[in-house]
Amino acid sequence: MHQDYNILIYGYGNPGRQDDGLGNAMIEKLESWVKSQKMKGIHFDSNYQLNIEDAAEIAKRDLVIFVDASTEDIDDFILTQVNASTDVAFTSHAASPGYIVGLCKDIYKTIPPTWLLHIRGYEWEFKEGLSTKAKQNLEDAYELMKEKLENPQELIDAFEPF
Repeated sequence: MHQDYNILIYGYGNPGRQDDGLGNAMIEKLESWVKSQKMKGIHFDSNYQLNIEDAAEIAKRDLVIFVDASTEDIDDFILTQVNASTDVAFTSHAASPGYIVGLCKDIYKTIPPTWLLHIRGYEWEFKEGLSTKAKQNLEDAYELMKEKLENPQELIDAFEPF
């Protein structure tokens, strides 16, 4: 990996709601892997939800990948481009990635290549621990993320400015 990238991987969700903790679990796995590989320039954040202050954090990055659990009927996981949204797009989490990117554009006049890794979850009860199927989806998405972090220029080049 080229050492001059400034990348942020930001997982969010509530680990106390079973599969809603997929984003946070991905951060733990990737942080450990990045450290073992002695990779530089990759930063991590993990929280229950995105906040408007996060716009300042992503404004200074070359690449941003948000990671969240998905309740949608998708395959195991999907990586999609985040487009700026001027809507106050509040979800079950405080603010959507599109809203944060929109703030970044409006306030800081920049839009870093930003992606959202949706990992399919299945169980959302108020208890700790991922479901068996969600754990497998996490493993599969983790393999993809390792490939992407070894070649971040691919995601930067694939991003289509809006």
